[in-house]
Amino acid sequence: MRFSVLSLIGHDPHPLTGDLPSAADRFEEVIDTASVAERLGFDAYSVGERHAGAFLSSSPSVVLGAIAARTSTIRLLTGVTVVAILDPVRVAEDFATLDQISRGRVELVVGKGAEAGHFDLFGLEEERQWDLQKEKYELLRRLWTEEGVDWEGEFRPPLKNVTTVPRPYDGLPRIWHGSATSLNSPELAAKHGDPLFTANAIQPREAYAKLIAHYRERFEAYGHDPADARVAAGSGGLLIADSSQAAVTRYKELYEARVRQTFKPHLAGKAGYNTPFRTIEEAIGGGPQLIGSPQQIIDKILGWHEVYRHDLQSITVDGFGLGRPEQLETLQRFAEEIAPVVRREAPSSLRD
Repeated sequence: MRFSVLSLIGHDPHPLTGDLPSAADRFEEVIDTASVAERLGFDAYSVGERHAGAFLSSSPSVVLGAIAARTSTIRLLTGVTVVAILDPVRVAEDFATLDQISRGRVELVVGKGAEAGHFDLFGLEEERQWDLQKEKYELLRRLWTEEGVDWEGEFRPPLKNVTTVPRPYDGLPRIWHGSATSLNSPELAAKHGDPLFTANAIQPREAYAKLIAHYRERFEAYGHDPADARVAAGSGGLLIADSSQAAVTRYKELYEARVRQTFKPHLAGKAGYNTPFRTIEEAIGGGPQLIGSPQQIIDKILGWHEVYRHDLQSITVDGFGLGRPEQLETLQRFAEEIAPVVRREAPSSLRD
């Protein structure tokens, strides 16, 4: 198993105290955490992209560029690049530049995004989101694999004999397809023989297992070797304590206040937006949150692996409102007490 740390660079008041750090301080925390993650042996660091809500992650390529300057080996992922709302030429240029600066450490996770508001912001129709996603992704792929591209589509002006610069550092970077609720992303990933990154963040395990099963079935149907199908999985946040009861005692008020704070009433009933695991006991028992003792967390990840057969596990330490020292302690405990066991029990042949 490989391990990645994800930040969506949330920027809302602390769910219990109401404290709100400055934007500059939040960026510095994220950049510093990536450096710590590299030092602790994590394989990748991922920055999300959000254009609506209480987030500062509207320009992940800029943040990842700062991280690239402070690190030397850790992979640099996006989580996700919202290709459905972006110009593929700009995406190709920005992330190829980052790939050159970091000497080939970039991997994209592409998706249509988890916030409905960004389509209006960019003057696009949410009803066409999957058409936008498919066309723009396929153009991005061509821009990174071909030179002198001639192209014509529905959502941007035609291209004639275009070669974007710079080129990626060493051929096409790995491109994952982020998948949360719809079969469309698994289908697009399977068509192109690309890996799948399941959100695994809000819904029960069975919902994500269905998307992964579809991906594997369609991957083979498109003529790809099923051994080449790769899966990564997110998680709904990480809270480590010495025991399950200690986790409940320490984090119950914080977890449940955060759930209330992030509830989106206008999206109630729509899959993938509001967690059904409202109490910490529910989250520990069956949710995609990693909460509890190190052994409980090991068991949960290995339980996912039995179903998902995933190669990479993503964790998040800044989503619940932990203070900075506790975030770093959590990362260190995961690296020292959890990651080695999971790596041994669920080895991966995923290459850099």
